[in-house]
Amino acid sequence: MYPLSQSFNPTIRAPSSSLPPLLKLHTIFSNELCDSLGAIQQLYAHQPPTLPPKLVLPTRKHRQLIHDDSVPDSGYASAEEDDCDYEEEDVSVTDSCDNDQLDILRADPLERAFVIKWLTGFIARSDAWASAENIEKTEADRRAEAVETAMNILSSLLSDDQEEEEDCSVTRSFEFPTSDGVVVKVELNDAPLSEEDHTCVGLQSWASSIVLSERICADPARFSLVSPTKDDGSPLRFLELGAGTGLLSIVAAKLLLSPRTSASIFATDYHPDVLLNLRANIVTNFPSSDSSPISVHQLDWECPDYSAPMDEPFDLILGADVVYHPDHARWIKSCVERLLLLPTPSKDDTPSPGGVFWLMMALRISGRHEGMFHTVESIFPNASSCGLDRINDQAMKWQLAILEKVELGKLKGVGRADERGFSLFKIGWVPC
Repeated sequence: MYPLSQSFNPTIRAPSSSLPPLLKLHTIFSNELCDSLGAIQQLYAHQPPTLPPKLVLPTRKHRQLIHDDSVPDSGYASAEEDDCDYEEEDVSVTDSCDNDQLDILRADPLERAFVIKWLTGFIARSDAWASAENIEKTEADRRAEAVETAMNILSSLLSDDQEEEEDCSVTRSFEFPTSDGVVVKVELNDAPLSEEDHTCVGLQSWASSIVLSERICADPARFSLVSPTKDDGSPLRFLELGAGTGLLSIVAAKLLLSPRTSASIFATDYHPDVLLNLRANIVTNFPSSDSSPISVHQLDWECPDYSAPMDEPFDLILGADVVYHPDHARWIKSCVERLLLLPTPSKDDTPSPGGVFWLMMALRISGRHEGMFHTVESIFPNASSCGLDRINDQAMKWQLAILEKVELGKLKGVGRADERGFSLFKIGWVPC
């Protein structure tokens, strides 16, 4: 967690009267945010929001603006709720105070709601704050760490209260213009993450999938998404790894659907809650379909099940921000080796190129996922180092390699504060 500054005051004050106003976030440095986050940690400290039977919460009115609609979503789910105003006397609890007062403050639902909304608002504004110009590298690193700490605190508060967790689900709408002037519209449900269970990260839409969806819609031909069928008339087989909320699969389905034919689109993930949310998102985006255009399946990269429909190769595999553990790149490579269509000889003895795997990675330079993108290049070799001179050898064997890598800058208002851009890898078969 983010370290407390040396000047941190152990006095615990009511959050509604002590947390800095978010509208002035651009004037606040990391040490002041550190004090505020430390105070929240000390107040709640994994304590459930319950009040001892002998104590009663005071009745109060709260009014103070903490959120406005002009702030872009940071890439995390940030509930756009009605502005809550608070007007309250300054309440503080020191180490010498009776513990009853601390229990009252901790269990006060209005204070708790204020903290949750303040943290949500801070995270939504964190992109511009953490990447502000003219700040030193040390300050930038501390700001990125502060943002991650705020996310962890928010997850902890929400996980303590299942009802609050449900209330903080948010519907996100996306519009992606295509090369022919059509706009692909997608609506997704994002849910809060669990601090303890990293496998449920797919409950939210991550910036990598948003950026990749935008590029796909701008140039569908580059990603082989212009026709639902192949040259031989068979349906295109599309697979999304770590589909999460299903953005890439839904975008592909909207690009490929036609009145007479459709591709075979499969969205996969691991966590049961993620799969449930994924299915709901597909129904939301295709409410009038007689049958779902996207098939949802569980796929564990570490111990994959290659029974139907994973028993046939795929022409196109996509994955966005699916590497957030040192082993993931290795597991994913093993899956793609089994699932991606191999090149096949043609009449002129020149093999077809086979399937393609597009992988989008966020470039994170701080936090728990720092440098994770390097694992992709350590697992997949570069095509330039492979035996391309043996392309006409009918006895050749094939290996996966990076055919192309594109560096993308960060989009304003999209993504986490610790993301400094994205790498898009085109991975395919080359001789070995």
